[in-house]
Amino acid sequence: MRQHCGMRCPALLLLTLAAAGAGAQPATYVLDPAHSFVHFEVLHFGTSTSRGRFGPVAGVVTLDRDAGRGDVRLRIPTAGVNTGLPVFDARLREADLLASAEHPDAFFVATRFRFDGRDLAEVRGEFTLRGVSQPLSLFARRFACRDDAGTEVCGGDFEGEILRSEFGATFGLPLVADRVRLVVQVEGRRL
Repeated sequence: MRQHCGMRCPALLLLTLAAAGAGAQPATYVLDPAHSFVHFEVLHFGTSTSRGRFGPVAGVVTLDRDAGRGDVRLRIPTAGVNTGLPVFDARLREADLLASAEHPDAFFVATRFRFDGRDLAEVRGEFTLRGVSQPLSLFARRFACRDDAGTEVCGGDFEGEILRSEFGATFGLPLVADRVRLVVQVEGRRL
């Protein structure tokens, strides 16, 4: 796996996505911590969906839309899990789930991009959680750029799924589902 970029990683994803809207030359974006989070959903006992988020996500994204290439590096703080219930958050941080004491961060690193025309459709890379790395594809649900006082700002929502058992987080199976839906919300400013 590539070198981790620290808190700048999530900004990379957003920035890479922003560059996708910019065209012309490769562009680099740094994620805005106020607008960059990873949300998750998992079916609980077959009746309701447990939801929460991690963040803020840090990162950097570089995108060359004309060449169809880019680079995304995100850091997701597992210790910052927030479901709205502090007792549940503490349980999720335990060694048999997120293992936040031993692995305080998860990472997403991607260099493979798929475009639909000039629109960014998918980012494929490697997701690391609990020290275990697995392939992950994030599909663009929306992506746009705007001018903010002379600086390009790009952002969007990207969806993907993981099986938590592939990362060794097996507590509660099968009562709590294995499949976890991820929604990555990012916004970055061009450097």
